Amino acid sequence: MKVPAQQQDETDATRVPAQDSASGADTGRAAELAELLDHMTTCWDEERRLLARRLHDSLGSSMTALTMHLALLSQHLPETQRDRATQMKTLLNNIIETNRKMQLTLWNDKLEFLGPKAAIAELVSEWGLAHNIKARASLPDEDPEYSRPQGVALLRAAEEGLRNVLAHAQASEVDVILDDDGDQAMLTVRDNGVGPGDAAAASMHCHGLRLLRERARQLGGTLTIRPGPEGGTALTLVLPHTA
Repeated sequence: MKVPAQQQDETDATRVPAQDSASGADTGRAAELAELLDHMTTCWDEERRLLARRLHDSLGSSMTALTMHLALLSQHLPETQRDRATQMKTLLNNIIETNRKMQLTLWNDKLEFLGPKAAIAELVSEWGLAHNIKARASLPDEDPEYSRPQGVALLRAAEEGLRNVLAHAQASEVDVILDDDGDQAMLTVRDNGVGPGDAAAASMHCHGLRLLRERARQLGGTLTIRPGPEGGTALTLVLPHTA
């Protein structure tokens, strides 16, 4: 049966507000989720920072004190016991080094006290030595001022970029470049590996990169993965200073 034109118009008119309402609900829900993710990320960063500080202040200090006490005691031990004391000192030094690496994994103190430039420089240097890959850091001469969330995002981008190089790139050289023109900061992790290929879009769905992309979005920035200018892959984080 044919619906009268007037009735059809009334039916269509009732549909539009319902569609708008659904669209508005989806937008509101997306905003709520984004706000929740931002809050959880901030809390996660703070918990990692506090845990690293406790490891440094408690366990690290205690291990260092034990090493000093052992050194004093070993001076008064008979010759037959000094080898055992040396072994104990070696074990303590290993624990101290393991604790230091755990602290660095949780939170780089240089980020807080010296800024992202120093933290990224240390990260790149130690990563290259640990994995026998030529890793270079190109950083600004000056120390730009960043908020803590911006500094954390820059360091996490460097970490995630290096992690992906190790996992996928098959690269022998990596460059981590931080540029800042006063209006925005741009951090790029570029390698000479096999390139992103068709995996670039898929890789953006891995949890580390998704979280990093959301960090960038909350700060008004962007995260991209593209082929490098001379081959390989380039991960780039751009953050405006006025987020």
